[in-house]
Amino acid sequence: MIGVLIVLILISAIPAGAAFLWFRLSRYPFSPRMFLISLLVGATSLFIALFLQNFLASIGILPPLTDRRGLFVEIFVRIAFTEEISRFLLLIPMFLVFRRFNQSQGKEFPEGISADTMGKAAGLIVGLGFGILESAIYGASYPRNALLRAFTAAPLHAACGSRVGSSVMLFRENSTLAVFQFLSAVAIHGLYNLLLVTPGQLSPWIAILVAISALVSSIQAISRGMRMENGE
Repeated sequence: MIGVLIVLILISAIPAGAAFLWFRLSRYPFSPRMFLISLLVGATSLFIALFLQNFLASIGILPPLTDRRGLFVEIFVRIAFTEEISRFLLLIPMFLVFRRFNQSQGKEFPEGISADTMGKAAGLIVGLGFGILESAIYGASYPRNALLRAFTAAPLHAACGSRVGSSVMLFRENSTLAVFQFLSAVAIHGLYNLLLVTPGQLSPWIAILVAISALVSSIQAISRGMRMENGE
């Protein structure tokens, strides 16, 4: 079992390694220390999400899982919403720490990085940290679907985390767009989970397509921000 968990962690950590190389090769001003902190914050947010999920289940306000309505509430509220809000809650103090550190060096953010692009980039790494730990826990509980989750959960959480990071950074200057970014993360996350439990041979493949497409969209948004900040 320990060997399987190590394999799952290594597989789900591949996107994090790729993201680190991407930032290094593109000379994006996101330091290794900021990268590591973002990964740890993402992993920590998993425990916040588990607490919120257990709390909602214990107080009995959610409908029972006996019909379609109960299933949708379970997937989109108790799972997707709580996981995204847990990232949102921890991203706020993380960004405050980053800002305080940069202000001590005479600037609000690292040179050449805007607030929105930093939010997207840091949120993407936070999502990867969440996905790595979740893949290990899920693999131990549901070994039959462990490989599917290991290959797709990290990209999904990265894509959703990028949108949540953007929502945190945009909230003060454009609250409407910030709320839209957050809700889009919840919608993508919920759709992915819904497809995984939907009967049919095509459903898991569509779920993979949703996760990869959302990740590609986030990467493109960050890349556009990088190019704009470099004056290209």
